[in-house]
Order: sequence, then structure tokens, then C-alpha cells
Amino acid sequence: MILYHVIAILTASILDLFVGDPPNWPHPVKWIGKLIAHLEKRWNSGEFKKWIGLVMLLFVLLLVFTIVLIVVLIGYKIHPLVGIAAESIVISTTIAQKSLKEAALEVYHPLKSGDLVEARKKLSYIVGRDTNDLDESEIARGAIETVAENTCDGVTAPLFWALIGGAPLAMVYRAANTCDSMVGHLNDRYKEFGWASAKWDDVMNWIPSRLTGMIMLIGKLPFRSDHRKAWSILIRDAKKHPSPNSGWGEAAVAAILGIQLGGINYYKGMISNRAKMGEAHSPIQAHHILKANDILGRTVFLFLLLLAIGGMLVELAVTWF
Repeated sequence: MILYHVIAILTASILDLFVGDPPNWPHPVKWIGKLIAHLEKRWNSGEFKKWIGLVMLLFVLLLVFTIVLIVVLIGYKIHPLVGIAAESIVISTTIAQKSLKEAALEVYHPLKSGDLVEARKKLSYIVGRDTNDLDESEIARGAIETVAENTCDGVTAPLFWALIGGAPLAMVYRAANTCDSMVGHLNDRYKEFGWASAKWDDVMNWIPSRLTGMIMLIGKLPFRSDHRKAWSILIRDAKKHPSPNSGWGEAAVAAILGIQLGGINYYKGMISNRAKMGEAHSPIQAHHILKANDILGRTVFLFLLLLAIGGMLVELAVTWF
């Protein structure tokens, strides 16, 4: 069965790379988001918000897992190729390599041509920080940090869970990540109701984020630094991020590019001073966005290779015993 998962994962990755997420196509994440919004509106009240939020999370994850499992089992019952096709399509909706690269390029092109107004506008679509007064370096930093952080969330983590549990677990990961992005905030409205969603998203990203950071360094020669120094930057700086997982991607990209990420951001006028990651061997410029996309592509390729080798070894071990 794991061999089927590997084939489905590779097929899904090819689908995402060339097709991506057409805006007018139906997408499971949109349906999941609508369900979460509906439940949050009805349930986010009373004295036991933390426990109600946990019930909401479990309900969403169980529902998503059950629906996808039924679809996949029906496919495999018809024929293994039908099952693999069904898994491939579902898994492809949980990853977003093409969309992530395109979003970064939407910022890069106007930035490269000197149109800071348009670059700020495009950046505002993919980050939560205020973008109105950012200069070229800060605009580029925002795009690079988005690619670095979302390499795990948007690609490698769902692929990791797809290897373990096929399309059902890949979609469970995407549902958990959607719950976190919608209600896992520390404001008055969500800090209790979204507590379980935020914690569970951290759990599901713990292993994939660390694998991703390490594979980033394996796959790309660091700029103006040897590998030993790059690894020390990764280990030193990854833990500085307020998220227990997001720092691994950002620290790795900073070490590879020889730049410094993090620093001061503004959110609705409120200052947020993020820890700095990496060492500033060169100022951040627009071309670093392209390099971050290159790191994304190499990392996904190596991650897929690792999953394929691991899956085949497990399949051989199961067959042997």
C-alpha cells in the first residue's frame, strides 16, 4: 500500500507543478474553510471555549478523514489504478508549490522593474504585515520569508503525511493547517477557541519542518559560507522564531543566501520585532526572491526523492517479513 502512496505522491506533485490551483476550480480547502467559519460562528461562545474549540477541531478532522478515506477505498475497490488516481488528485489539492512560486514572482516582477507601489500591493496578498511603507529590501524580505516558511506548510508537510497515511492523512494535515490559519490566533476572539488548532498544527509540522530545513541545506551550496557554518546558523537561529516550526525554513534560507531575515514588522500599525536569522553577508535584493524559489524547487525534489526511497524500503521490509 505504501508503494501506491509513493506513486500517488509523485503523480500529485507533477499535477501541482504543471496545473497548480486554477482559481475557478472547486477546491476542498475552500469547503473546509467554509465549514470552519460556520462552526466558529456558532460555537465560539460561552465559558468553555477551549474545549469547544477542541471539539470543533476533532469534528473537522474526523469528517475530512472519513470522506477522503471512503473516496479512496471506493477507488481502490474498483481498481488499483483508479485508487491511485483518486489519491493523486486529492493529494495535489493539499500542496501548493506552483502557487507559492507564482505568488513570489508576482512580487518580484514589479519590484525588479522599480514599481514599489505594485510590489507592495502584491506582497500584501501573501503576508499579514503592513506593506504600505516598505522599501525594496523589506518587500523582498517579506516574499522570501513567505517562501521559506510555506515550503513546509504548503508542500513538504502534506507530502510527509501522504506517505504515512495516503490522501486521507494529507487532507487531515491540510484541514488542521486551515483550522490554525483561521482560528489559531492570540487575539481576544480566538486565543481560547483556537488553542487546540494552533497546538495540533505545531504537532503535525514538528517533524516535517525540521526535515525541510535540513534538506534545504543539503540541496543548496551556501553563499559565502561553508556547510558547517550554515548548519550552525540553522541550529542557532531556528529556535528564535516565535513558532516552534517556522524558523527552520527561514533560518535555512537565510544561511544559504547569506542574508539576514527577521527584524521589525508592523501589523495594523503595531510594531513586532522578530528575531533576526542568518548573517548579512549581502543586502536583501529582488534577485534573492528568485533564489528562494530555486531553494523551494530543489528542496521539494529532494524531499520527494527521500520519500520515494523511504517508501520503497518500507515496502521491501514488509514484503520480506
